[in-house]
Amino acid sequence: MKRPGPLLTLLAGLVLAAFLLTLNATTGTRSASSSYQEQSPSPAPVRSSQASPTPAPTPSRSGTADADYAGRTDDDAAAIAVSVRGGRAIAYFCDGRTRESWLKGDVEDDGTLRLTGKHGAKLEGTLEDGKGIDGTVEVDGTRHAFAADRAKKPSGLWRATATVRSAKIDGGWIVLKDGSQVGVVTRDGEPSPAPRIDPETGAVTVDGQRLTARPVTP
Repeated sequence: MKRPGPLLTLLAGLVLAAFLLTLNATTGTRSASSSYQEQSPSPAPVRSSQASPTPAPTPSRSGTADADYAGRTDDDAAAIAVSVRGGRAIAYFCDGRTRESWLKGDVEDDGTLRLTGKHGAKLEGTLEDGKGIDGTVEVDGTRHAFAADRAKKPSGLWRATATVRSAKIDGGWIVLKDGSQVGVVTRDGEPSPAPRIDPETGAVTVDGQRLTARPVTP
């Protein structure tokens, strides 16, 4: 019986080596894959499909309602009007003869007003559910309590400015809910009683010249 030749022996060795290499490669791949899977992080917990409750909106405070207010001082010595818009306020105090004052300032969230004007004038009051204002106003060192109801047009605060016969004209009017008017016109800083305006159009004649008064807002 002949023994296999050297060539056959060599071929058998090569086949065996190739088989062993293939086996090792397959085993290593599986081992690496298994190791990677073991080290993979756990999936994130699934969140509940129920959404978190949305916070209820903060209700707006009616005390800061945008509106106009007009009334008289408790001693009936003067009239006062206040216009409120966007957290700001402008007010006018007028006795219809020679005393007047324009005041302005902020309105707090709780409806509190603290307004100031020239020569130390000041107004302190509180908006009452958007229906009116109660407070005090101090002008020329004299303090007056007042109450002003919510005004409906044409009631409220009006103003006209112009130059007439080289004089600077500045007029302010408060139209009350009963239709009465209280106003002062200053000519180059000199005050005097104001003529009536047409509350429907704001038309007014001052020193022979026709002017137009307009509603005042902050």
